[in-house]
Parts: sequence; C-alpha cells; structure tokens
Amino acid sequence: MKTKPEFHRAIRQLGLILGFVLALPAGAEGPIVLVKIAPVQEKTLTETLTAFGVLDPDPDQVLSLSLPHAGLINRVWVRLGQRVKSGDGLLEVITAPDARMQYLQAQSAVDYAQRELERQQRLLDEQLATKAQLDASRKNLQDARSTLESLQQRGMDVTRETLRAPMDGIVTRLDVSQGQRVQADTTAILIAAEKQLIARLGIEPEDLGTVQPGTPVQITSVFGRDVQVETTIREVHAMIDPDTHLVEVLASIPEQQVNQLVLGSRVLGRVQLASRTALVVPRSAVLGGESEASLYIVADGKARRVPVRTGIEEDDLIEVTGAMKAGDVVVVSGNYELTDGMTVRVSP
Repeated sequence: MKTKPEFHRAIRQLGLILGFVLALPAGAEGPIVLVKIAPVQEKTLTETLTAFGVLDPDPDQVLSLSLPHAGLINRVWVRLGQRVKSGDGLLEVITAPDARMQYLQAQSAVDYAQRELERQQRLLDEQLATKAQLDASRKNLQDARSTLESLQQRGMDVTRETLRAPMDGIVTRLDVSQGQRVQADTTAILIAAEKQLIARLGIEPEDLGTVQPGTPVQITSVFGRDVQVETTIREVHAMIDPDTHLVEVLASIPEQQVNQLVLGSRVLGRVQLASRTALVVPRSAVLGGESEASLYIVADGKARRVPVRTGIEEDDLIEVTGAMKAGDVVVVSGNYELTDGMTVRVSP
C-alpha cells in the first residue's frame, strides 16, 4: 500500500505523461489541473438565418427570342453561357416551304385585289357597276395588303433569316440545334442582362415570418468565401417549392459587384435578423449539448460549474445566459478534465 507522499509522486508522474495535472503542494487533497481562461464579454450580436441558393439572372431582365415562322435551323453561332453583344448573329433559319408558299399566295392575292379594284373603277365610270361593288373591292385590297404585311413582319418574305441579339447579355437557354426543324413561335433562345443578377435563396417555411423585403442579407459564394456582397431581400415568395420544400426569397446583386460572381454559382446567404446585447464566451468554454450546456468559472483558484443556456453564435463566440457577469473568467482549455470545486492553475 502506497503512502501519501508516494501517491503524490505518482500523480506528478502522471502529470508529466498527460500534460494537464501539476505537482501537488504538501497537504493538497486532489490534483491541480492546468487550464487556459478567457473573460466573459458583453457584445452586441445579430441573429442570422442561413440560407443556400443559386445565382440566377434577374427574371425581369430576360428576353425570350422565338421563331416567327416554321423553318429549318441552318446555323447556330452561339453556345449556352456565351456572352453576346447587341446585333450579334445568333441563328440562321431557312423558311419552311409551306410558310414561303403562304407568303407567295398572299402576294398574289394583293395583285389580284389591285386588278379587281381597277376593273370595278372602270365599270363604275361606265355605269356598269355600283359604288358598293367598288367599296367591296377596295376593302378586299386592304385586307390582302394587311395579310401580306403581317407575313412580311414574320419573315416569310425571305428564304433565309438571321436572328440577332437585341441587347448585350448572356445566353442562358438554347432550345434549338443545327439541322432541327421548328414550328412557328418556337422559343429558341433566352438572353439575360449580364449586369442584372439575383440570389435565389431557400428558407424553411417556419422562418418565413422573420424575413421580409428590405431585410439585410450577406451573400457569399459557397466555394469562395472571400467575396462578400451586402444587399437586401427584394421579394419573399408565398408558397413552398415542391422540389426543395423551401420558400424562395430573392436578393438583388448590386451592379458594381456583379463581376465578382459567376452566373449559376451556388451561394450562401446570411439573413440578418434582430440584434441584441448579450454575454458571450469562446465556443470552447461551453460543454455538453444545448439542453445540458455548462461552463466553468474560475474564482479563488477553484473551478465552479455553472449551467448555461446558449444562443447566437458569431465567429468563435457564443451567447450564454446563467449565473455570471461580464468580467468573470471562464475555462476555455482543460475544462473536460474538471469537476465542480476542483483546484486549477492558469496556464501562462
């Protein structure tokens, strides 16, 4: 059986191995734990709501280009994601034979209506036709000309037509390919304004009441946290997305910061909610889970266990409420080896 001095010597040897138990003074009743400490601080914290999403073009700044008549896609000069300038050629379309025939028939109808009007005018001059017949011929000519003009506006007067970009932007959708036969009014291309982007974020339905238009939000790229965009919520949708089961909110990206982000990037949004002043400690000072959290306060060389409730986390700090005040000293390293009332020594 070991004597008391031998027991203390064994404790000191164990301390050399584990690195946290120090030599005991004569008459000590238990080990002394080497700890690191930090003060309890009072700080203003902002509650944040984290939401993930994607960088999309502003839906109000997207143009849809459709083909006005049936035809064959002969050439495609752009690719998905390509930047285009106003006036750049996008597609070459060969007018379908049926559409071309429709235009030629309309042209013939105008010629016939013109000759018929002239004939009715001669007959009226010879008193062989009535004015009503002349008016009917004039109306037929107007109708034929209107039909021809409509077909001309739809490009049926040419055998080949080039579809050009109406503005500077990015091709965000391309629904046709070279050699494809298309029908009239087929949507071919979507072009989004390059400088008008939004972050499309998803939030949980239960958080919907805390977010509204104008709420500040910080947008960062999931893969590049060095770029931070400060903006506000523009729209809050009122239904759950059936695919994500989240509610979408939209945040506009300031034009001067658009070049720092890439369209289609995955983004992280930190929605800034209410702010309040609270006591905070380093995250490492808190032990246990949310329902049984605690920390150790050092006073007169002793560690006192204090149950706490945790709140907002900001960087490496966490909000705590319990029997403490600003300026108290808490253990941030070595606290896993402590029990209530244990003697401690502060690491220099």
